Amino acid sequence: MAKPNYAFAKRQRDLAKKQKKEAKRQRKAEPAQAPATSPEPSPPGEENRPTGGVEPGTGDKSAMSNLS
Repeated sequence: MAKPNYAFAKRQRDLAKKQKKEAKRQRKAEPAQAPATSPEPSPPGEENRPTGGVEPGTGDKSAMSNLS
């Protein structure tokens, strides 16, 4: 009967541990990268829509006349 090769078995266990650790590291790193790489898309047509009111620097005279 052949004797067991303990060094080979140990090497296989070590490789399996390394693979598991690497997979876990990638899973942990993935959520941290996900928000930075893919921001939530805005609804279509809202990219260039003004945010209400008057653009800065245009000087809306009608709004100013109501204040006095």
